[in-house]
Amino acid sequence: MNVSALGNAIKNNISRALMGKDNEIGLMLCAFFAGGHILLEDVPGTGKTTLANALARSVGLNCKRIQFTPDLLPADITGVDFFNMKTQEFTFHPGPVFSNIIIADEINRATPRTQSALLECMQEKQVTVGGNTYILNDPFFVIATQNPIETKGTFALPEAQTDRFIMKLSLGYPEQRAEMNILKGYKAANPLNDLRPVCSAGDIAAARKTVENITVSEAVAQYIIDIANATRSDENIRLGVSPRASLALMRLSQACAALGGRDYVLPDDVKLMAVPCLAHRIMPESMRALSLASTNEALIQRILDEVKSPIV
Repeated sequence: MNVSALGNAIKNNISRALMGKDNEIGLMLCAFFAGGHILLEDVPGTGKTTLANALARSVGLNCKRIQFTPDLLPADITGVDFFNMKTQEFTFHPGPVFSNIIIADEINRATPRTQSALLECMQEKQVTVGGNTYILNDPFFVIATQNPIETKGTFALPEAQTDRFIMKLSLGYPEQRAEMNILKGYKAANPLNDLRPVCSAGDIAAARKTVENITVSEAVAQYIIDIANATRSDENIRLGVSPRASLALMRLSQACAALGGRDYVLPDDVKLMAVPCLAHRIMPESMRALSLASTNEALIQRILDEVKSPIV
């Protein structure tokens, strides 16, 4: 499977609806081919939902949107057993999570109890209701969004939840030229409606299998471990990254290499994926530590500058 050609075809298709965001689309494709999920944190109107819908249309998968609100219940996501009067038996009615791509819109507006309904879905790719386990669709990809500006009526995602997102992205405002293209492109009609699939679910499965087989040398693997250990021993970081994060960084690096047309991972792949993969998983020691580095992203970037990169 030529993952690079497939990735370019998907990226070009998505770019017809989401303009001026090639870098962010590329990062999302890394997460998608790596088999992870992404958290999009940005102000309203920057294209978060457009990105998710454009991906679903480009790969020919079904997509469902869940609007998270304080009154949303776990059963509204996973599904519920109801008693069938005709058969005199309980029947499982699947929830919207039984889809290929899930848009969890404003996930931080739901209560922690409801947020936790996604934990099993995202990690084990299954749902347990009434003692019975149901396997989710394959592929299964969650794109969650949250607004960092409005905090009233929101519930911060716990560490266990954020750790299950393979990366966190921010689309940001478009450049002026890109925004002009948006105005022109959306003047007559929504380009999203004209998107057609450029591949099948089988192609995605084959691409993910190819990514899993990308070579990771022992030196590169040790580099990933050194970065993870640096977050755990840094005096400015109270909570370092978990082994799940190390595995996520390796998977993303494999996907990055595959999209780059290589069958082996380079240290540069690790460096490119480290910030979006690790920044949301660490907890600064204090507000002073965070102010010195400005952001979590800056803390991870400093670690990348300090940890010696192998020569391969």
